[in-house]
Amino acid sequence: MLERSAAFAGDGLLFVEGDIATFGEGERFDVVFSNAALQWLPDHEQLIPRVAGLVAPGGQLAFQVPANADHPSHLLAHEVAGEEPFRLALGGYVREWPVLPPERYAELMDGLGFERLTVRLQVYCHRLASTAEVVEWVRGTLLTDYASRMEGRLFDRYMARYRARLLESLGERAPYLYTFKRILAAGRAPLTA
Repeated sequence: MLERSAAFAGDGLLFVEGDIATFGEGERFDVVFSNAALQWLPDHEQLIPRVAGLVAPGGQLAFQVPANADHPSHLLAHEVAGEEPFRLALGGYVREWPVLPPERYAELMDGLGFERLTVRLQVYCHRLASTAEVVEWVRGTLLTDYASRMEGRLFDRYMARYRARLLESLGERAPYLYTFKRILAAGRAPLTA
C-alpha cells in the first residue's frame, strides 16, 4: 500500500510507515485520519486524546471504527474461542473490544476542544450472496487475531466450528444482507493549543 501511495505524494503530502501506538510523538499534523485501524489498539479513553494531540491547531481529526461487536458474527467468534480445544490453545485469550459508544467519542473530542464535531453511527448494508459469505468476511477482519494465535490445523477446526455456529444462528439464506455498523467521527482542533 505504501509503494502505491508514493504516486500521490508531494506538495506537503507524504506517506510513512509507523506504529499507531507510538506514531508522531512530538509532531503535529494538519490532518490525522484513520480508517478501521484504531479498533486494534486498547483503551480508547487514553488513545483518542493521544491521537487528537497529533492534530495541529485548526487541523482536522477524522476516524472510523467498526461497531459490530453485538452482531452474531462477532459474538459467536468469541464464544467459539472460549470452547475447547481453542480456549486451551489461546490460553483463555478472548479478543477485548475497545471501541466506545459513539456518544463517548463525541464527549472526548468535545472535552479536548474540538469544534464542528460530527460523530455518527452508520449502518452499512452489504448484500452478500449467502450467509456463508459472512464467514469469509469476518475471517479477513476480526478472526485474523485468533488465526495469529493458533496453529493452522487448529485454526481450521476453529473455522469449521465457527461456520457451523454462525450458519445455525443466521440461518442459510441467499442472498443475505449483512448489516455492519461503523462509527465515524470528525472534528476540527481549536485554533490555539
